[in-house]
Amino acid sequence: VVSIDWTSFINATSTCVSYLNWTTDKDKRVPISIIIAMAGIESAWGTSRFATEGNALFGVRTWDLDNTPHMKALGNPDANWGVKKYKTKCQSVADVIDILNRHPAYEGFRVERTKQLNSGNINYTKLVNGLKAWSTNDQYSIIILDKIKSLTGI
Repeated sequence: VVSIDWTSFINATSTCVSYLNWTTDKDKRVPISIIIAMAGIESAWGTSRFATEGNALFGVRTWDLDNTPHMKALGNPDANWGVKKYKTKCQSVADVIDILNRHPAYEGFRVERTKQLNSGNINYTKLVNGLKAWSTNDQYSIIILDKIKSLTGI
């Protein structure tokens, strides 16, 4: 049984996202609570093998196995992909923010974020709907929203 230090994980992730958001244009920022919820769910709150051995909080895959540091899933060592490794967990967070800001699958997230920034009203339900492509689980956005609600009380 792995003991989870929720507070340390949340604080470290929050510090990283705060720094990245401070150094990122306002229109490209991702709310801290979304990143914390995604990182927590994807990495079992920092206890997964990918998180502990590769600083990979989100399970970002790479197919460029020759040029990108990666780890293989234990149950799938012959896969033509691996999970990207990072020097720090904060680099993992930076990569996810970059992916959300440039990948075509998250265009809906970006459009909704812009609408909300312009209106001044944040609606997490609408924002997380733009993250559905992150997972093959069709309930992913609901899982993330539920985690945000439990962490923030919104």
